[in-house]
Amino acid sequence: MALNGSAAYGMYSREAALHDIVHTFNHAGYRNEDICMMLAPSHPIARMVREASVLDTNREAGAVTAGLIGWLSEFGAVVIPTVGFFIHSQAFFHALMAPDSPRPYESPKTLAALGLPDDEAERLEDKLEQVGVLVYVSCLETANTMGAFQLLRETGARETATLRAEFIAESMA
Repeated sequence: MALNGSAAYGMYSREAALHDIVHTFNHAGYRNEDICMMLAPSHPIARMVREASVLDTNREAGAVTAGLIGWLSEFGAVVIPTVGFFIHSQAFFHALMAPDSPRPYESPKTLAALGLPDDEAERLEDKLEQVGVLVYVSCLETANTMGAFQLLRETGARETATLRAEFIAESMA
């Protein structure tokens, strides 16, 4: 994200094992708070979040849902358009909740707030429903960005790309 320098991102199918992907990034030294995920509203995780209820009488299902929400809350940000969002990182909070920005779950401008050019952000957010998940990794150094880019590819991401600090800074101006 702009505040950290540069980023890498990639699209995954809704069948992708997100826990395994995140574990791979963690094992390589990337922190959960540097990871932002955007899930299609039709993604199975999005459905579980949407249907979560504190009034659920099924204790086992409630525990699974609580565990999932706890896991999602560990990331820098998780955005589910039309459903809601979780933001753990102050850097993601400042980017996604800027006073002049639309709220992340209400608008197709979330990726633009993270530094993607408007046309690319709109294209990817439109494609999200077909694909399932976008994973965005914020990096302090260019070498880390290239490492994240490589990990995205190795873990099965489609349409991987990087954002340079200078470009992100310009798009945030």
